[in-house]
Amino acid sequence: MSKHTPQPRHRKRTAQPTLAQVAEMAGVSSITASRALNAPDRVNDATRQRVLDTMDRLGYVPNLVAGSLASSRSRFIAVIVPSLANTVFIEVINGLQSTFESAGYQILLGNTNYDIEREQQLVRTFLGWSCSALVTAGLRHTDACRKLLKDCDRPVMEVMELGNALDLNVGLDHAAAGRTMARHLLDRGFQRPVYVGARLDDDYRAQMRYSGHVEVLKEANITPRVLELDQLGSLEEGMKGLERVRNEYPDADAIHFANDDLATGALLHALRIGMRVPDDMAIAGFNGLPLGQYITPRLTTIRSPRDSIGRLAAKELLNRLEGKRVTRRQHDVGFVLVAGEST
Repeated sequence: MSKHTPQPRHRKRTAQPTLAQVAEMAGVSSITASRALNAPDRVNDATRQRVLDTMDRLGYVPNLVAGSLASSRSRFIAVIVPSLANTVFIEVINGLQSTFESAGYQILLGNTNYDIEREQQLVRTFLGWSCSALVTAGLRHTDACRKLLKDCDRPVMEVMELGNALDLNVGLDHAAAGRTMARHLLDRGFQRPVYVGARLDDDYRAQMRYSGHVEVLKEANITPRVLELDQLGSLEEGMKGLERVRNEYPDADAIHFANDDLATGALLHALRIGMRVPDDMAIAGFNGLPLGQYITPRLTTIRSPRDSIGRLAAKELLNRLEGKRVTRRQHDVGFVLVAGEST
């Protein structure tokens, strides 16, 4: 008997369910089924849920690539931030995502790690995926990236700061925030503050706050002093920052930290080594993170409305995408000084 080489067994392919089949089983029109996916705000909740449940039962998967080819746009919106380890940007992302998802959009998320060259690569990649719009954290870009964003014929939203935006802009005035904290320290009687940040060329919004800090000190005829750390904000770096200030500026009576991570790390270290805050050293931060408000003494900081930035930016982008009137191209969301016991 001849031996035959066993042939590989192929899994039988089954036809993928179509949107028309979903619509028929859900008892709605194909247009309604499509809207349940792509424009959920135009379908009542009960109908949308029935369509979604039917999709689950049938195992329907929308062909997003085909849709983007047909329209030259996708239901994706690119969001590019400098860090996914920083709570600040996570809260902005949450505000963006929840608002976009309610309108049937999903986000494509990119992390630059504070590298604007990498931002340029991400913008090019996301444009290649036919994203409907782009959100970038900040106004600073390489010349090549700026050209990509300017010429892309898609809405572009720049968030976190204010300035000469390419298109739409939601943020706050960081120099003004720096001035506000510096004035607070002087008003409390602290005459020898040190500004402490990390990699200020990369974290340039912290550098903007330092510029505001410098303005106020010069107006008061006080020589500004700054200390720059090698690593971006963390509790450990805040501890190191406090120790370096004590060694390099032994007469300092206050530290204006670039963010709450650094400030909270310094405050915890001060308590550990027996320093009296604010009697021996006042400590202040920026961002208004919850951790700084649940320690004793409570951290003085400036609260930025991060979730609101995300929601407002998403709302204005959606208005543009849906052909609605954008109320204005730039929104200043402001900030709030939170005076705690640390100053």
